[in-house]
Amino acid sequence: MAQAHGEVLGFEEYVRTRQDALLRSARRLVPDPTDAQDLLQTALVRTYGRWDGIADKSLADAYLRRVMINTRTEWWRARKLEEVPTEQLPDASVEDGSDQRADRALLMDILKVLAPKQRSVVVLRHWEQMSTEETAAALGMSAGTVKSTLHRALARLRQELESRDLDMRALERGDHTMRYEGRERCAA
Repeated sequence: MAQAHGEVLGFEEYVRTRQDALLRSARRLVPDPTDAQDLLQTALVRTYGRWDGIADKSLADAYLRRVMINTRTEWWRARKLEEVPTEQLPDASVEDGSDQRADRALLMDILKVLAPKQRSVVVLRHWEQMSTEETAAALGMSAGTVKSTLHRALARLRQELESRDLDMRALERGDHTMRYEGRERCAA
């Protein structure tokens, strides 16, 4: 019984010391702060059930990140059928008005255009600063797949940023129909 209590204390101590960093990781995977907290809590519950099976506790962060990614993917698949695409994207709100917060809000918003696998690769490689090999191991894919997925994801993000920049310039000029006229011509 003392062993089991020691394991509980070990898990509680791990969560206490790592919760801020883990919440930041969850926040990068899902844009809504409440969803990020839910994601972390769900991942912690799932990890607690397997805590004894993690022989090398120094790998607990990697294990927990993988659980968060898998959980987020499950949620995305479940909601996928409920979401309906629209022509216009919602306006991004900036609470404090600083350039840094605006850039961060824009980045979080455009990350939504990526598929879950692409978003996971971008988050792990660029925010978590994991190597290609570490990212491959965390996501259960080859290093080559990580590289090609990252390449496609970054190209998609660039395309989205350019599209939004063109839309903003058109709005500043007062040309509200430019975006839609181009689409109609392409469809014809």
